[in-house]
Amino acid sequence: MSEQQAMSLLGLANRARKVISGEELVIKEIQSSRAKLIILSKDASSNTSKKIQDKCRFYNTPIQFVETRETLGKAIGKEARVVVAITEKGFAQKLAQLLGES
Repeated sequence: MSEQQAMSLLGLANRARKVISGEELVIKEIQSSRAKLIILSKDASSNTSKKIQDKCRFYNTPIQFVETRETLGKAIGKEARVVVAITEKGFAQKLAQLLGES
């Protein structure tokens, strides 16, 4: 249930323009410390997955996972998305809490 709640909150964050999607853009957000939370799909390629997780570890950015790229894309009203960055602290904390429960 909490992943569903998290995805609707993600949609809200997206409408508030607090979500960045796409691997390169997300990496830029992590490096500039603007990303407050990264959400990565578990079906990302191992290369992408490793790259994002390494960046998160290095820049000390929290990361959470969702089952599929379709789930992530649908939440922000786009095609399948492998990774998104949340750039606002409030949304990031709530999403981390909801995704941490699932």
